Amino acid sequence: MYHVLNRRVGRLPLFERDTDYAAFERVLEEATARSGIRLCAYCVMPNHWHLLLWPRNDDELSETLRWLTVTHTQRWHAAHRTAGSGPLYQGRFKSFPVQTDEHFLTVARYVERNALRASLVRRAEDWRWGSLWRQYKSDAKARALLSEWPVPRPRNWLGHVNRAETPQELEVLR
Repeated sequence: MYHVLNRRVGRLPLFERDTDYAAFERVLEEATARSGIRLCAYCVMPNHWHLLLWPRNDDELSETLRWLTVTHTQRWHAAHRTAGSGPLYQGRFKSFPVQTDEHFLTVARYVERNALRASLVRRAEDWRWGSLWRQYKSDAKARALLSEWPVPRPRNWLGHVNRAETPQELEVLR
C-alpha cells in the first residue's frame, strides 16, 4: 500500500474548472482499469493530488503512475492548448509505504480530509473530487472505482474524518 502524491510545477493551479477535475478522474479510472491496481482513497486538490494505492505486484505502482501522469499531462496540454510549453508536474510522483493495519486508517483519513484541511469545504464529504464524496454521495457506478480496504472502515468514519487532527497527528504523517 502506498500514499502517492504529485503537484503542479511551481505550485501553479492544476485544476481550475470542474472539467479539469473530471478529466483527471477519467484518466484515474482508465489507469486503474488498465492495471488492476486498487484505489482505496484519493483527493484531487487545486494544485496537487493524493492517492492511496494498493498494488498487486512489484511493477504495478510505477507503471500505473507513469501511464497516469503521462496521459494526464498530454490531455491537459491539449485541453489548455499549451503543448510544448514544458512539464506539467514538478517531477516524478512521491510515494510513501503504508502499513495495512491501523496506520492505513490514519493515512486514509489524512487523504480524505485534505480539502477540509484546506478550507475548501465545511465537511470533507462535500468535496466533489475525492473518494469520500464518491463513497457517500455518488451512485454505485461511481463507487465502483474504489477498492475494498485492508481493514474495516470504522462505523463513524465521516465523523472521524471531519474531526480536526491534532498537531501531533499531522507531525507524524508529515
